[in-house]
Amino acid sequence: MKKTVMRNIYIDGANLHRAALELGFDIDYKKFRGWLRQKYNPSNIYIFLGYMRNHQNLYLYLERCNFILIFKETIAMNSEIKGNCDAELVLKVVSDFYKEVYSDVILITGDGDFACLAHFLKENNIPITILAPSIYKCSFLLRKIDIPITFLNDHYHKFSRIIEKEKTPNMDVSI
Repeated sequence: MKKTVMRNIYIDGANLHRAALELGFDIDYKKFRGWLRQKYNPSNIYIFLGYMRNHQNLYLYLERCNFILIFKETIAMNSEIKGNCDAELVLKVVSDFYKEVYSDVILITGDGDFACLAHFLKENNIPITILAPSIYKCSFLLRKIDIPITFLNDHYHKFSRIIEKEKTPNMDVSI
């Protein structure tokens, strides 16, 4: 009897967003959700975010795109907002493992802090794939594990728009 694959995707939201911006892309999350569905056929897609009250419209949009949002409270430190969701993501994946919620995991991050999670899944015979948001920012700690890694650099054009760089006057003055 063939076992049904229940594939869950867990997204490090800040890592994905930051990498896309650094590469010059603005993600269309509805298209991104469609791309993930078509390419990986997930059962659930979780996105982990630091909660900011002024981003309510974004959160509603992501929910309409069928992402499951998991938040961490943010705090302001020296005019910088902190809301790292790494622990929440690890806890959710491990909790789901023990509840036997999935048989296959896709993790969207390039953060080496998740190498221990990748090792845990591999040691427990759970197929894991990493979708790293940037080939330039994918940690060696993830790269050295013998698991498939797909870099999104060559895929952003399928679900994003290129951010137009501001046109600045040429300040090069030759004498």
